[in-house]
Amino acid sequence: MNIIVPMAGMGKRLRPHTLTTPKPLVKVAGKPIVQHLVEDIANLISEPLEQIVFVTGRFGSDAENHLLEVAKSLGARGQIAYQDEAKGTAHAIWCAKEALRGKTIVAFADTLFKADFKIDEDKDGVLWVKQIDDPSSFGVVKLNDSGIIIDYIEKPKNFVSDLAMIGIYYFKNGEDLAEEIKYLIDNKVVKGGEYQLPDALKRLTDKGHSFVPGKVDAWMDCGNAKVTIDTNEKVLRFKYPESQLSESAALTNSLVIDPCFIGNNVKLENSVVGPYVSIGNDSVVADSRIERSIVQENTTLRNIVAKNSMIGSRVSVEKKAECLNLGDYNTLS
Repeated sequence: MNIIVPMAGMGKRLRPHTLTTPKPLVKVAGKPIVQHLVEDIANLISEPLEQIVFVTGRFGSDAENHLLEVAKSLGARGQIAYQDEAKGTAHAIWCAKEALRGKTIVAFADTLFKADFKIDEDKDGVLWVKQIDDPSSFGVVKLNDSGIIIDYIEKPKNFVSDLAMIGIYYFKNGEDLAEEIKYLIDNKVVKGGEYQLPDALKRLTDKGHSFVPGKVDAWMDCGNAKVTIDTNEKVLRFKYPESQLSESAALTNSLVIDPCFIGNNVKLENSVVGPYVSIGNDSVVADSRIERSIVQENTTLRNIVAKNSMIGSRVSVEKKAECLNLGDYNTLS
């Protein structure tokens, strides 16, 4: 099994946090978003992983080395491919075309999920979907009476389906998808100036390929600060109902309310933290109350009350603050 992870987007909606850190590498519940994603997939599939290709921008050697280590930890060969221009979802996959062979999972790195990840080997592929109340802002699939996908509609103005594609796909034969993406590129089949994956899927469906929906229990977005804080809460609740405290964390006259993630060398002094708080390595929280928030690494918070906040790395905050959205390297006093 191969996994292709397109993750070259700039993450503009998550700024200022993505000014210094690529969005898939922003941490929730103590790990980068993309690491949660590939670990969750690896834990749910029955076949061994052969290769994981991360399709990135030019993120630098530190980020790339971390991604390769993630692949290695899962027993797979890691590879970095580059998408230097934003030419659409199909083009992003094409940048990793060497991995489009045999059984392949494509997982876009801007969302997390909770699902019973079953693959129907009798079908040509599985597209994971979530039933939502308002599908007008999403790409949706339409099914026939047998539950087979027959159409793909991007942001429908009129209701056709409430099954939104969450960005995770399984293909029994990656070569078939490669052939259709090549057709789009060779013939310049674009929408909005970009090569779109649903166009390739539609061509496969029209040729008789049988795709079925896989349903997820939870679809967790990381598009902006508000939903990333929501996702941090859900990941902590689903994966770590009991708080994860590093052995090197030091608590002085402080209380941690489950569930939380407390990283290496964190110092909590005269503070109450939680529930649903993640604090990154080497941070200090003193004389404060932090609830339902993300605090990244090497950050110092003193004498504040923070709720529903996302605070970057190497930040220093003193005095009172509520509902913060601070990127890296800020000082507030």
